[in-house]
Amino acid sequence: MTTIRQRRVGKGTEAAEDQPSEETNVKPDGKILSDRTGGKLWNILSITVGGIVAISLGLLTSVYVATLHENDLWFSNIKEVEREISFRTECGLYYSYYKQMIQAASIQQGLHGLVYDNKTESVRTINILERMNVYQEVFLSILYRILPIQQYLEPVYFYIYTLFGLQAVYVIALYVTSWLLSGTWLSGLLAACWYITNRVDTTRVEFTIPLRENWALPFFAVQIAAITYLLRTHLQPVQERLTLVAVFIATFLFSLTWQFNQFMMLIQALALFILDCLDMLPTAKVTWLYIIQISGLLLVCVLQFFNSMILGSLLISFNVSVLIARTIQKNLKKGGLLNRLGKLILHVLLVLCLTLLINKFIKKILNLESDEHIFKFLKAKFGFGATRDFDANLYLCEEAFGLLPLNTFSRLSSTLLFYAYGFVLFLLTAAAVIVAFRNLSTVCVISSISASNQVQLKGKMEEYTVTLKPDAAYSLVHTVLFGCLALSTMRMKYLWTSHMCVFASFGLCSTEVWKLILKCLHLYTSHRTQVIKYSVPIVTLLYISFKFWPGIMDELSELREFYDPDTVELMNWIKSNTPNTAVFAGSMQLLAGVKLCTGRTLTNHPHYEDKNLRERTKQIYQIYAKRSPGDVYGILRSFGTDYVILEDSICYERRHSRGCRLRDLLDVANGHIMDGLGENEPDLKPSLYPRFCEEIKKNLPSYTMHFTRVFQNKTFHVYKLAKHK
Repeated sequence: MTTIRQRRVGKGTEAAEDQPSEETNVKPDGKILSDRTGGKLWNILSITVGGIVAISLGLLTSVYVATLHENDLWFSNIKEVEREISFRTECGLYYSYYKQMIQAASIQQGLHGLVYDNKTESVRTINILERMNVYQEVFLSILYRILPIQQYLEPVYFYIYTLFGLQAVYVIALYVTSWLLSGTWLSGLLAACWYITNRVDTTRVEFTIPLRENWALPFFAVQIAAITYLLRTHLQPVQERLTLVAVFIATFLFSLTWQFNQFMMLIQALALFILDCLDMLPTAKVTWLYIIQISGLLLVCVLQFFNSMILGSLLISFNVSVLIARTIQKNLKKGGLLNRLGKLILHVLLVLCLTLLINKFIKKILNLESDEHIFKFLKAKFGFGATRDFDANLYLCEEAFGLLPLNTFSRLSSTLLFYAYGFVLFLLTAAAVIVAFRNLSTVCVISSISASNQVQLKGKMEEYTVTLKPDAAYSLVHTVLFGCLALSTMRMKYLWTSHMCVFASFGLCSTEVWKLILKCLHLYTSHRTQVIKYSVPIVTLLYISFKFWPGIMDELSELREFYDPDTVELMNWIKSNTPNTAVFAGSMQLLAGVKLCTGRTLTNHPHYEDKNLRERTKQIYQIYAKRSPGDVYGILRSFGTDYVILEDSICYERRHSRGCRLRDLLDVANGHIMDGLGENEPDLKPSLYPRFCEEIKKNLPSYTMHFTRVFQNKTFHVYKLAKHK
């Protein structure tokens, strides 16, 4: 329906050439009614078929990743402790709260245990619901308890099947977004196929199931689909209100399930801000989206017991600043080109200054320092000075927080995704520049001509906006900004690559894109545009099917098995040989598994969004630094530690290069020279003591008076701390 309206605003000669159907003006009324009825039936049939294909692809994707998970671990055959160990690092920590709720005597007792938790951080009582985004585990555990499925489905399967089911929602949302942008469900089919064939770069759900992003990204995709629909023109008031409700619900669920929601939505708010400044989106709808972001985040803040990190987020400060600045500068979109450019520059500076001032003010009042490690990391990452800060360097040295590897593009190119994406990105960026320039320069022209000619000029402007509709403009800026994020931080690539599938498929199936190309080549006809619009995606789908179908079948037939006997032995020993109240110290990643598998109390854990926890972790990690046994013992006992677990993989680490090994980060933070050949900063000095994790194994008296080895295998060494008076 949209494309028909867009063609009608064209020149009379083009309309006569491209739309011979306008001759229906001379047809009998009965024939017109028949054509309309046939068109409605065709639309209903198309929507029905497209909907069935969307649901089918979503379910197939869910089954696909579930099968890969089963084949990789033989999950159905391994022991319970092995299943839990497979939830590594922070995944195990999050799943432990689901297990805790399931095993609680009642729902009320389970909730009380989360609100007043004294086992996640020793000698401290913390509110898990405030500190972590685990409402999804709470909801799922309650659902499992009240549904009559306990006899048929184990809790762990209910959990992982829910996550795999969300993948179906994810794929359907991507499919619908592409369909809305292009006007054909063939585009959605191509987007879903690209998502599946590029699985390595679009999702990691099959091996990091409880990770927060696997809960959040499906809701983010639903939100983008709803925004895409909202930005369509000629929506009825009821449709617009319902769509706004859908956007709010999706935004709320996305915010509730991931602690990094505020940073993702800040990028989204920047996209809206840019497009609003360039007159490429309706201001009223943009305002509603700002308000929805703020209200959704504040509702999450209330549910998380007024989490100060949310109140001090840049997103809230930015959105409030935009709304204030818009109120101050009421004539922002009036005047000539140079006048408007000057106003825009002042507007941007005003918003930036207000954002920083409001954010600084909120953080000063709340004494907020929870997110300072993120800004230290960003400052060091982008070259604003070297740092010896342990937390910042811990992030900088992790591959996941480095630049996007170049081999990512070769994988994406093998499916033709990156080529199609680059092609569409170039065309729409050029169109966006032209449209933005025209929007900024035509306001003064319209105001200077007679009223009788304004209608014609506005009609021509509408014809130009066909090259970049509001929903397509949003999709363009969204993909550019999240692309920049992915290029700078590899872990965030999943936000970009999934939308890349949508954007590329939309472009290949877009009437506007092919119309623009053919007009530039002076080859445009309506029939030719339709032929190319459908033939190119069909050929692409055939290529993907023939090239990747055998590989997918081979992948599904490959069977492996979980194997980590050393960790299994450690967990079984802890459960059998230590009291339930024992407190364990060690690496963040390992301790998450200790909590899940044994229920013992921890000194530290991988959820790093708390300043006190970060300082505590740095102190605990002195077990891998060059410190005296007395110092290490005093630190551990100050946190109530009964047992400390040392890992050879950290003590003798080879995974990272010199300067990025954990022991190197600790040495630099402590002012000590690093081990091995290589340069050291001039002010670093040799330590007076050997490395603790190495020297303790020699059983020297200075160590045995504080530590007694009680367990050891090829990977782990467990020492019990003496309890001196």
